[in-house]
Amino acid sequence: MRLIGCTGAVSLAKNIAKILNCDYEKLYTNKFPDGELYLRFQRNVSKENIYLIQSFYGNINDKLIEVIFAGNTLRDLCAKTITLVAPYFPYLRQDKRFNYGEAISIEIVARLLENCIDEIYILDPHLHRKKSLRDIFKFPAVMLSAYPLIVDYIKSEIKNPLIIGPDEESYKWAQASAEKIGCDYAILEKKRFSSRHVRVSLNKKIDVNNKTIVIVDDIISTGHTILETIKNLKKIGVKKIICICIHGIFIEGALEKIRKAGAKVISCNTIPNNVARIDVSRIIGENIIIKPKKLVVFEQ
Repeated sequence: MRLIGCTGAVSLAKNIAKILNCDYEKLYTNKFPDGELYLRFQRNVSKENIYLIQSFYGNINDKLIEVIFAGNTLRDLCAKTITLVAPYFPYLRQDKRFNYGEAISIEIVARLLENCIDEIYILDPHLHRKKSLRDIFKFPAVMLSAYPLIVDYIKSEIKNPLIIGPDEESYKWAQASAEKIGCDYAILEKKRFSSRHVRVSLNKKIDVNNKTIVIVDDIISTGHTILETIKNLKKIGVKKIICICIHGIFIEGALEKIRKAGAKVISCNTIPNNVARIDVSRIIGENIIIKPKKLVVFEQ
């Protein structure tokens, strides 16, 4: 087994390679002076089972083009199978046409990948109206989850936790996690007026005395929902708040704003950032290693 690779998942890929006890290699990528991508596989991939590992953040479109180029090149070079592993996957929010003339982005991305990918693994995709990855992709698609790692982290690292779910959809997860941890939980009822204007409230009265409030969400992007939540929790006397997310995008200074609001922030390492304390490498490695495959990660 050989791991080749990924601009979006370099450290994560090396960790997975160690877990799977396979060689790590770099897929060579560069840019021409006008910004066009140059990509090359430096070793023979013919008749190999290949994994491409790519996390789509930052320059999302560049990373998407890398995968499309890599997948199609692997087809040309007669790779046996091509699997994409995406710790963080983009373009899931635009899954319908809300207004005339809009691109249904995820359907377009899915069609592009169908031409060069045989199967895909995504860690905690932020689905909206779609119920399953099977509603998006025509090829085999598997959803992995980092929530068990978050439960373990809370159990081992946080004293007197009280779990707060970010919305009504998190009810079952918050309840199940609280039962495993042995603590109470509540759910936030959210009313969104725009992408930056959100009003939240708790679904029940809770005793916050001597408790560490743990707000768990799959994604923190601009942080507006989290900030509104922190503000409301402070009003009812909460002293200690920890925000835990799987995908820490943290745009528009979200991380610093949350810290200034009085909360500690922890994330998984699906996206590299300064608060990534929960490693998802083992969850990915243990779930994708069904048969010997070569792992490919894009790296600059």
